[in-house]
Amino acid sequence: MKYMGSKARIAKHILPIMLKNRVDGQWWVEPFVGGANMIDKVEGNRLGADVNYFLIEALKMIRDCPQRIPDLITEEMYSAAKHYTDAALKGFICIAMSFGGKVNGGYRRDVKGTKGCIENMKTQSRRSKESAIKQSKNIQGVYLECAGYLNLTIPKQSIIYCDPPYQEATKYNNLIDHDRFWDWCRAKAKAGHQVFVSEYNAPKDFVCVWQKEIQSGLNTNSTKKGVEKLFAHKSQVESDYESLY
Repeated sequence: MKYMGSKARIAKHILPIMLKNRVDGQWWVEPFVGGANMIDKVEGNRLGADVNYFLIEALKMIRDCPQRIPDLITEEMYSAAKHYTDAALKGFICIAMSFGGKVNGGYRRDVKGTKGCIENMKTQSRRSKESAIKQSKNIQGVYLECAGYLNLTIPKQSIIYCDPPYQEATKYNNLIDHDRFWDWCRAKAKAGHQVFVSEYNAPKDFVCVWQKEIQSGLNTNSTKKGVEKLFAHKSQVESDYESLY
């Protein structure tokens, strides 16, 4: 599902690094699963969690019954969705039908001036539903849970991939206590998990195992770029990680 901050574009680069030492039966865990655009490219035991209840319910609908998604989601339906009692549809419409996958970020459009255009509504509705049906096949068997990272029960010796709200993203940096988050990552690494974090920067005891300059922001025509990085705690980093990028 389209979601702001999705790492779908870099999945092909960072997954080989994170999955390099995975063994049979080992769990892949994402405490900040977002639109499931990373976990849908992983096989085997998978656990995805998020604090957003409506997001998790939307993902469950995509996994279990994407046919429930309406063929046409109008701008009027989008505006009314925040009052829906159906959590799954509310979550899907408020996220998947939003510009850039930003929760309640405004109805998605490809071209300016198409507000109220039924053809745009048909196009965006079709794309969203087709994407959901396609993703459904790739998240079968994924366990989805509404929980914050601090309260998530994680199987022993899992691979944990975290894509938290970035500290330098001023609009969202207050959503979590970043110092507490990094302490949690340290504790999980010490407990025997493999912990990876997507961020722009990290504390000194976390090593950058991959980086790439990519376009940032919601505007696909923007020239603004940022350097995406993947970090791992120094205690788990092997020299051969670096050879992968």
